[in-house]
Order: sequence, then structure tokens, then C-alpha cells
Amino acid sequence: MKQIPNIFTLLNLFFGCLAIVLIMQNGLVATSDEQGPLMLMLPEKMYWASAFIGLAAVIDFLDGLVARLMGQCSEMGKQLDSLADVVSFGVAPAMIIFQFLRLAFAQQEDGLDVSELWLLPAFLVPCAGAYRLARFNLDKTQSFGFKGVPIPAVGILVASFPLIYWYSDNQFATSLLLNEWFWYGLIALVSYLMVSTLPMMALKFDKLTMKNSAIELHQLFNQQKRFSFPFDKFINEIPKNGIYIIFESGEKYQVFDRIVRVGTHTGINQLRSRLN
Repeated sequence: MKQIPNIFTLLNLFFGCLAIVLIMQNGLVATSDEQGPLMLMLPEKMYWASAFIGLAAVIDFLDGLVARLMGQCSEMGKQLDSLADVVSFGVAPAMIIFQFLRLAFAQQEDGLDVSELWLLPAFLVPCAGAYRLARFNLDKTQSFGFKGVPIPAVGILVASFPLIYWYSDNQFATSLLLNEWFWYGLIALVSYLMVSTLPMMALKFDKLTMKNSAIELHQLFNQQKRFSFPFDKFINEIPKNGIYIIFESGEKYQVFDRIVRVGTHTGINQLRSRLN
């Protein structure tokens, strides 16, 4: 029974490997008609790689949930999950980027002779993802909140692009995916977001009980940025739209500042008026 969560994790890895196989089998193929050679196109098998990355993401969510429900969380499971994530959401998406970079350069004159050095930046994505996962495994403060964008989010984002390429009728979107500078910008952005320490929400709970959920939510929200009343000096920092959480000064829930109200506001003055 204790190996069931690990089986889920290995299934995540298995789907990631299948995605890589499909991406690697593609290569580039030339099409032509009566007017002569046309642009090089990626075979449609690439979108099946996107499907397998999506399945890996579902399994990645389920393995942690199953482990918590069964009380089988372990250090081995944690490390195995990270190894699977590097493959499914790091290496496989990097190969998608690699192939799209090849396709982008192939549109240019002598593009097929482009140096491999121009394609290697794609592998910064799994490198950044591996660094983030290693830091996550050592950081005990990320039990209920993330620092930096999780690698599965990046993997799902990149996996969406082959689907857009084949199924979108938007000419702008298609041409954007054939621009190498779009991919270089994306690589830089997602790599930075993964290695950054930006606080991110993580809705995961150890046990499905009201008491534990309340403690975990208090811990999560206590980590977020706060504004103190009166808000005049923060007026340019308060978002125009969003969810607000109010803590009562001096009141505690367990060891955390107690949440007394949660609501929404649709303008800068809306939040201020609710607190008056």
C-alpha cells in the first residue's frame, strides 16, 4: 500500500518519457506542391506530446493527494516526485522549445544550417526547474506556499503552444510561434520566474479537516504582503481589483495573526470604504 503514491509518481515520469519520444521522432519534414517547396512543418505528432505532458500534470497532482490521504508521505516520495517533474515538465517542454526554434530558423534563408548553439538556450528551462526543485526540497517554509513559479506550471504553459500552433486560426499567434525571439524571451522569463523567490499560492493540505485547513490557510496568508491602516501611503500599491484579507491587530489563531474577514474590492477607494 505504501508504494501506491510512488507508482503514481512513476506514471508521471512514464508519460514524460513518452512525450519526449514523440517530440524526438518528429524532426522537420518538407512539404511541397506544384509550385515547388514550401516551408518546413512539424508533424502533428507533436500535439500528442502536449497531451502526455497534460496527463503527467494530472498524475503529479494525484500522487501528492493520494500520499496525504493514505498518510504515506515520505522523503523518498518527495525526491522521486522531483526527479519525475524535471523530466515531464522540464526536459519534455525544453524539447518542444528546441523543435520550435528549429522550425523558426528553418523559415529563414540557410536556416537549416544554423548552428546548434542557437538552439541550446532551450535547455535553460530544465536547468532552472531542477534548481528550483532542489531548493524546494530543502526549504521547509514551502510546505503550504511556493517561492517561485512551480515547474509543472511552466511545463503546461509550454505544452499548450503546439496545440495553439495546429488548432488556432489566429495568424498572429502562428507567426509569433515561428519567431525565434519569442522563444528566447519565453525561456528567459520562465527560467527567471522558477529560480526567483516570488511568493506563490499552493492549495495543498495535509488532512481534509476543517481544523487543519484553517491552520494551513492562516499560515499561507500570514506569509503574504500586508498593508497597514491607514492606507494613504500605500495608495499606489493597492491593486484596483482583487481579494483582500483582514487581520485583527493583537489577535492570534494558534501562532498566527487571526483572519477576521475575507472579501473583494473593485477599486482603490472600495477597500478603504469597507474598512472605515
